[in-house]
Amino acid sequence: MSSTRYTILIANRKTGAVRRLTLSRRLGLFAGLSVLALPLLVGLGSGGASQAEVDILRVANETLRLENESYREATGELTEQISSLQTALSQLGEQTELDPATRRAMENLPTVTRSKAAGGSVGSSAVVAAAVTRTAPESTFGILRDLLGSLENRLATVKSQIESQQALGRATPSAWPIVGWLTSLYGNRKDPFTGQPDFHTGLDISAQYGTPVRATADGTVESAGYSGNYGNAVVVDHGFGIGTRFGHMSRFAVGAGQKIKRGEVIGYVGATGRATSSHLHYEILLNGQPINPLRLLAR
Repeated sequence: MSSTRYTILIANRKTGAVRRLTLSRRLGLFAGLSVLALPLLVGLGSGGASQAEVDILRVANETLRLENESYREATGELTEQISSLQTALSQLGEQTELDPATRRAMENLPTVTRSKAAGGSVGSSAVVAAAVTRTAPESTFGILRDLLGSLENRLATVKSQIESQQALGRATPSAWPIVGWLTSLYGNRKDPFTGQPDFHTGLDISAQYGTPVRATADGTVESAGYSGNYGNAVVVDHGFGIGTRFGHMSRFAVGAGQKIKRGEVIGYVGATGRATSSHLHYEILLNGQPINPLRLLAR
């Protein structure tokens, strides 16, 4: 049995020509379905493309959100570190305060002695320069890290300088070893035994026999024993080339090599050695040479 066939007539209105297109039933159905399906396929294709773009945008947005959160978190941490360092610098500045007597004594030390405790310092302008003078900053993180590094370096420098200054303050003999009467000053005088001109290398401070003698600065006992004209004497090394000597004591309270603090009892007033009465002979030494103790003692 022959299949059903369809004829499609196509007429030209201007010329009146007629064309005939004969199709089998199966081919006609396929052509009709194709015509109907084409718009649907086009719509589905465009819909699929739009969804893919939306998915890409969603992923990109989520990535940016995570990066932004990470950026804020990292920036906050750096800012907190900078704030902590600035606070530490302020606290160190407060620690530089010394008691007036010690500060005055330190100011009267020779420059060469003070220079041993002096350290370089980084001014605040250097901290600002770290963030301003970058010719082409890569990012805010780079500026913050540079600023943080500058603050850390400055903190280390200031801390070292303050520690050295404090150490010099503790080593400066600014306190009186005993309370008594000055019977002989530093400098030229008549020898109490011979009456001849003599140079006195320290102070003679008269006090009752057995009065406690106290260290005038922190240091290490260099020697404690009998020493000729000084009698029972203690020599203390305070560092920075500074030393003290205590003579004519009746007995000792410390031994060689012992660490001592300012105000600690090191011995007791006596009249040993070349002495006419109970008193303390007190010297301050700079690099082994005696200086006038009144330059450093609190008035």
